[in-house]
Amino acid sequence: MFLELLAFSPLLLPLLFFILKLSGYSKTSNNSKLPKSYPIIGSFPAIYKNYANRLPWFTDLVKTSSTSTITMHHSLGNRFVVTANPAVVQHILKTKFHVYKKGESLRTTLQDLLGDGIFNADGDNWKFQRQLSSHEFNTKSLRKFVEQVVDTELYERLIPILSKSATDRTVLDFQDILQRFAFDNICRIGFGYDPEYLLPSLPQAKFAVAFDDAVQISRDRFTSMRPVWKIKRVFGIGSESHLRRVVSVVREFANTIVRQKKREMDEMKTLESHDLLSRFLSSGHSDEKFVTDMVISFTLAGRDTTSAALTWFFWLVANHPSVESEILKEINEKVETGAGYDEAKDMVYTHAALCESMRLYPPVPTDSKEAVEEDVLPDGTKVKKGMTVTYHVYAMGRMEQIWGEDWAEFRPERWLERDVAADKWKLVGKDSFSYPVFQAGPRICLGKEMAFLQMKRVVGGVLKRFKVVSEKRENGKEPEFVASLTAKMKGGFPVTVIERA
Repeated sequence: MFLELLAFSPLLLPLLFFILKLSGYSKTSNNSKLPKSYPIIGSFPAIYKNYANRLPWFTDLVKTSSTSTITMHHSLGNRFVVTANPAVVQHILKTKFHVYKKGESLRTTLQDLLGDGIFNADGDNWKFQRQLSSHEFNTKSLRKFVEQVVDTELYERLIPILSKSATDRTVLDFQDILQRFAFDNICRIGFGYDPEYLLPSLPQAKFAVAFDDAVQISRDRFTSMRPVWKIKRVFGIGSESHLRRVVSVVREFANTIVRQKKREMDEMKTLESHDLLSRFLSSGHSDEKFVTDMVISFTLAGRDTTSAALTWFFWLVANHPSVESEILKEINEKVETGAGYDEAKDMVYTHAALCESMRLYPPVPTDSKEAVEEDVLPDGTKVKKGMTVTYHVYAMGRMEQIWGEDWAEFRPERWLERDVAADKWKLVGKDSFSYPVFQAGPRICLGKEMAFLQMKRVVGGVLKRFKVVSEKRENGKEPEFVASLTAKMKGGFPVTVIERA
């Protein structure tokens, strides 16, 4: 997941700083940019101070390291590693995959929401779910079903809402619109259920709101002391009381859908539906908790990742007219030749622009693994059993060693080569360890191709008909990229929509 660091209760801070003052001691590493480490509290003062700005802060720290890897002391003897080194990423995600796991700490924190689903599982449990899911994701029938679901949501809901906004000249929060779009999509693909979250009235659907709250509170656990949220959980107080209620809503709803699908299967001996839940049940996996955990995991994975990617994509395109022009040219050419602008394999420039957008603004900006035994990373960094190693996807997209001196530029052409003979663009991929936006190794994202398919259909459908204009922010500042379980644009993405002539 992300680099989420434990935070001490404000009541403990005066005591800790008193100890610091008495000690008169500090320790720095060979990297002069690293914050000082003190007895007992380690580098906690600096971590606490920079927590809200942690993505660019850690990016600066790994950039100044000769190995693009740093080791920091948190507190009470706990140490962790942060890296933006592709060789280290390959080591933890592939070469030593058996050593670096999700870990008990992360699994426990997300257990109430995700249960033992694939994104919260390790070992044989993960391997079994991965094999089962991999089979389903590789079927042509699922891809066809996804196409149908996306097209329905796009042309019957998203496009009409944008058209009305263009006519009425209203300002839309495009991030909210895209999140609603993605939630309807993933619920229909995962459960075969339509929450009708993207309607003109922009309703507060009970299941959607409960899911949002459950994700937010689960994320907040990472920023509090583990004993604190566990005590609150035992006594059912504060945020943990609310989490219990909303998780109950999510799971009761999911269980109801599972039971309904099972009854249909018993009565009809088969299921006509193509959603993931129906597929899992039809393959003989009828344990209610097992399939519910799996589908909730996929709902989480598909809910915010595509919407986050598209939010930043449309913002970047709105601020880079030349890129928008190239995308429009590609869209119109595909339509004119009859190839279909929404055919994923033909949208080469759009694919490159999406990759470039996610390089700068990855939907999952950091992910962590826990070492189950001692190890030494390829750059010489020593890792003790129980230590967390975080590969910093956000930082990796900003490394000159990987992307060159122009890393700060939004330039889709870095992903392309010109085929002179055919007079067209050819996609040039980057290895997944230098660009781990979709993870890498055995855990590489199963839904990667599905995600690109959905995003390209949305881009083609929206930009062919509308120009999306980003509203000016206060003092002309760029929007803030903030990390939750997935990344968001702070304050939303206000836009005006102009219908093309």
